[in-house]
Amino acid sequence: MGDEFDQRFDAAFDECFEDTYNDIVENQTKKQRKRAYVERNREEGHTRLWNDYFSENPTFSPHLFRRRFHMNKELFMRIVDRLSENVPFFQQRRDAVGRLGLCPLQKCTAALRMLAYGCAADAVDEYLRISESTALSCLTNFTEGVIYLFGEEYLRRLTPEDLQRLLDMGEIRGFPGMIGSINCMHCEWKNCPTAWKGQYTRGSGKPTIVLEAVASQDLWIWHAFFGPPGTLNDINVLDRSPVFDDVLQGRAPRVHYVVNGHQYHLSYYLTDGIYPKWSTFIQSISNPQTPEAQLFAKVQESTRKDVERAFGVLQARFAIVKNPAILWDKRQIGMSLKKETRVEVQRWICHILPRLQISVLCLKYGVKFVIRIYMNN
Repeated sequence: MGDEFDQRFDAAFDECFEDTYNDIVENQTKKQRKRAYVERNREEGHTRLWNDYFSENPTFSPHLFRRRFHMNKELFMRIVDRLSENVPFFQQRRDAVGRLGLCPLQKCTAALRMLAYGCAADAVDEYLRISESTALSCLTNFTEGVIYLFGEEYLRRLTPEDLQRLLDMGEIRGFPGMIGSINCMHCEWKNCPTAWKGQYTRGSGKPTIVLEAVASQDLWIWHAFFGPPGTLNDINVLDRSPVFDDVLQGRAPRVHYVVNGHQYHLSYYLTDGIYPKWSTFIQSISNPQTPEAQLFAKVQESTRKDVERAFGVLQARFAIVKNPAILWDKRQIGMSLKKETRVEVQRWICHILPRLQISVLCLKYGVKFVIRIYMNN
């Protein structure tokens, strides 16, 4: 009698639970709204851009092109040609009705304007006739494409030829064995998630992300480590940085130089006073007394400003680095807007559904327990 009742009750309750559960899910799920279509006349945007900068007799001179694109036309066209040849996103194609899509010039210009001026994604709509979502896709594919196509050359490790050139530059400047200067820069993160603000906020009161870099006199950045929270100082960032991984793993190239009759086999960086007193760091003298010490402090403090100059040029050339980051993903700031939706779906699946199921199951077995007590009595 008890087993038969349990089976019938389970079947009836499961059916009722399934119907109730489906009704709740349907009511909670937001209905997808139909996207509004705006006819932007992208051909007009291409014609305007071509006549302004790329025709035989452009409206604006090469000087204005460099001022507004933050690079000369030859470099820009080299990037556009490589992207259009190797990245399908930048290849102009026809849609289902045979109409040509956006040209590579429009897509690359939209991405570069956002990088150079740090503007919002819809700021290029009126001139280039590109929607906000397409502009964000242009920025994401542009950065990924440039890294993929040019990273092997411009993001490479030090080669023996590069190392020798840096050593020669350091010796000419009075620091034999020096291969650059190292320092950190804080980038403000405007839309830092609320749960992380305490981790990323220090004395300034605004969340920041730290960028550690090594730069040489020619402003070439040989090492970049981005991502530590803003509450860390330079020493804490150094503990997490891979800057000395090659040295620890025995892959660093060996160097030989002589200073004051002593032979050394490790290159070094110029730093400020906060860094530890390691053999790979050369700091200034905090309170020089002798003329020799004063001269050394003066030259060291001026030479180590290479990395500060690199930070300044980077911020001046690309305002997206200087302005507060307005998006969410610290790994690809300015690239991903889909994560917010994904997090919301994960929150619904991981938190709301299990609690709903547990509550209903508790109700189910509680009702069974009450009914069984009633029948037994």
